[in-house]
Amino acid sequence: MPTTTKLSELTGDYVLDTARTRIGFVARHTMATRVRGQFDEFDGTARLDGDRPSKSCARLTIQAKSIETRNRQRDDLLRGTFLDTDDHPVITFTTAEVKQLDETHFKVTGDLALRGATKPVTVDVELTGAGNDPQGNFRVGFKGSATINRNDWGVNWNAATAVMVSPKVTLEFDIAAIRQGSA
Repeated sequence: MPTTTKLSELTGDYVLDTARTRIGFVARHTMATRVRGQFDEFDGTARLDGDRPSKSCARLTIQAKSIETRNRQRDDLLRGTFLDTDDHPVITFTTAEVKQLDETHFKVTGDLALRGATKPVTVDVELTGAGNDPQGNFRVGFKGSATINRNDWGVNWNAATAVMVSPKVTLEFDIAAIRQGSA
């Protein structure tokens, strides 16, 4: 997908292309290995203002039970004890502020609601591409990451967990979105 040269060409309303988007995380386990995972069920929308990026906004809703680390026992533990998906079925991120750093880099601050707690998080975001796909749909791509302390949202189990799993978790986003009404 060719990259658009002018941010103003990005203006519009978008929905996530969930087949081409990855919402993942990395946590250090026993200080020697890393556990990687992702969420398989989510949706999101965005309003991009290319002329005034600070006026842009987005909302992401993740089904917490869709967590996947390729280890059934760990996934069950994450769904139950850590994320308490029965009482807290969704994780949301809603933008509060967008700061443009240069033509392709932004700082996006928003509210992350997880396990009954809502805290601000700032995500480093990079515009990775934009343009029309073969069907005439205008698409935009972004990647980003943020490191959070899971304890701030009460994502913990017991004292042994604090030793075995680092409280710092890196959230990773590889976003593909389709502008509405573009075809």
